[in-house]
Amino acid sequence: MNTILTCQKKYKEMPSLTNVKKALKLLFKYIYPGYFEPIPQDCKTYLSHLKDEAYTLLHKEILKVCTDSNLTTLFFEQLDEIQKKIEWDVLATFQGDPAASNIHEIILTYPGIYAITIYRIAHELYLLKLPLIPRMLSELAHSKTGIDIHPGAQIGNYFFIDHGTGIVIGETAVIGNNVRIYQGVTLGALSLRKGQSLKGEKRHPTIQDNVTIYAGASILGGKTIIEKNVTIGSNVFITESVKEDTLVVLKKPDLILKEKKQ
Repeated sequence: MNTILTCQKKYKEMPSLTNVKKALKLLFKYIYPGYFEPIPQDCKTYLSHLKDEAYTLLHKEILKVCTDSNLTTLFFEQLDEIQKKIEWDVLATFQGDPAASNIHEIILTYPGIYAITIYRIAHELYLLKLPLIPRMLSELAHSKTGIDIHPGAQIGNYFFIDHGTGIVIGETAVIGNNVRIYQGVTLGALSLRKGQSLKGEKRHPTIQDNVTIYAGASILGGKTIIEKNVTIGSNVFITESVKEDTLVVLKKPDLILKEKKQ
């Protein structure tokens, strides 16, 4: 039998994906009160109940992979700060997208905000060195939206994802404040042939403040730095650093227009 698939487990029990999903649903209700179910008159008690219920569910799953019983408490102490960052992301999305009618539409329908919300939650758990569960969360977002953000990525405030399908942001990517990314963008590694020997190394690019990256662009490599106020055009392939206040675009392609044969 393949030894990788034998019953030799590092953990006494695997986390329940069902319970992780339930906890995430409760966290969404807490972060966005009134959007996913009506709020009763006693709002303070309602929010406290949501928080306690999410704590109980998540704590049970955390204890399956971590012996530190304080870790759940440490995460929930950061929940209001997470909510504040998400509010800034929602604001950045509304200000950046002329197609957005209002904030409510963004919260209820935008895949970018859904993925960013899960990233903010998963990232905080990742910082606490919790195994498995952060990746379970990020893959829930990935499977639903097509947006793949590793929970280890460092993303600043006022982050805006437009459309979003096909975006990939790697584990060691660093993104500054007020960054805008469109569909199909990859912030990836140059090469992964060395596999596990690359663990702990900076493999993905750094994107500084006020950068816009248009659809289909690929920016690769841990030493690649896109400095402040840069605009990256569509379908550009970058493996070298770009100085601030630069516009990077491809040459205009030669289009061939022919009359259709009848």
